[in-house]
Amino acid sequence: MTTTLSNLLDNKGTPLDKQVFTWKDMAGKPISKLDDDAFTRVRVILMNGVESDALRLKHFGARFHKELQAPLALVRRAEQHQMTMVNWMLSADHSPLETTVAYEQVAIEVTAAVAQTEPDPYQAQTYRFGLLEDFDHLYRYSAMLDRLEGKDANNILQGYTDIVPGRPTSEHHRAPSDDLRDNYQKDSAALITKIHAALITGAEYQTHDYYMNIGPTFADPVARALYAEIASVEEQHVTQYGSLQDPSETFMEKWLIHEAMEVYTYASCAEQEENPRIKAMCERFLDYELGHLNLACELFKKHERRDPAEILAGDLPSMIAFKSQRDFVRETLSREVDLRAHGIDYVSKENEGHASLEYRAQLNAQGVPAMAVSAGYTWKPGTELNRKA
Repeated sequence: MTTTLSNLLDNKGTPLDKQVFTWKDMAGKPISKLDDDAFTRVRVILMNGVESDALRLKHFGARFHKELQAPLALVRRAEQHQMTMVNWMLSADHSPLETTVAYEQVAIEVTAAVAQTEPDPYQAQTYRFGLLEDFDHLYRYSAMLDRLEGKDANNILQGYTDIVPGRPTSEHHRAPSDDLRDNYQKDSAALITKIHAALITGAEYQTHDYYMNIGPTFADPVARALYAEIASVEEQHVTQYGSLQDPSETFMEKWLIHEAMEVYTYASCAEQEENPRIKAMCERFLDYELGHLNLACELFKKHERRDPAEILAGDLPSMIAFKSQRDFVRETLSREVDLRAHGIDYVSKENEGHASLEYRAQLNAQGVPAMAVSAGYTWKPGTELNRKA
């Protein structure tokens, strides 16, 4: 089954002046850490990342376009409050490490879903490449959760996502030139390709920022070092996914694509969410985003004197599949764990470039936190404290 963005645009959504909030709205009742399905939390975290990236893009755009500053400010204020309402759905009984495990589950399951519906083979390869690194990050943080807090990460993951090593984190560190990818061509790429690139870039940006903020709050020296190490890899991922987008797109083209992505992602969430309160929130914000998209379309016509259909035309696949992607991840791991990046190309481990090898050797010269935290660790149900020696 496919849908088209034009079908979604038949509904003009909620006008900006009707997009109102109260503090009670924004700081409402959170989800349950254990009673709600893990994919409810996946959707909450994903949409927080999408909203955060929406704010970021519009702030940057306003710095370059005086005539757009007022409408961008109006949309940003609505999205600021949407982001608050979404993010405040995370319950206070999540420790920072438990939230970290949840962030990695988002990265794995959503990127795996995207990789399977991405029509461009090179872009799909990039998503598979990145998800194997997030997969290993989950394993390292799960070991830290067990050893620092005595908690089983599967209480968060709920059996949807494996806890085993991926491509070793110690081998993720690359020279910056080896994190740049070949971009799609804006005049020939499918709309869903553009949407995917905006979506995964925003999701990874959120993860990077969270680790940078949370890492220094730990007293444990291994935890502090682990967050520093993986935050650096997340910056590489933002570089990687961001470079998939065509840099020749105008700001307004990127704004249209981002709004289309927000509509598509909220529609995916609303379609599959089982918690009635969260489903209602996603439906409400889908209407709000349709309003934002229609405003962007009108401004695009006014300022670029072009038809938004030039950017937004084309079929979309069915909604993002919020479900366990275990079989796909396992297959990808078995086939591609030894792939490395050399320039824009994916190569065998033996053909990795000297620049990345030298860069990695320097960073790892005094030890590797990801290896230290998981030394001797193998996930089993329960925690190491409950097992016989």
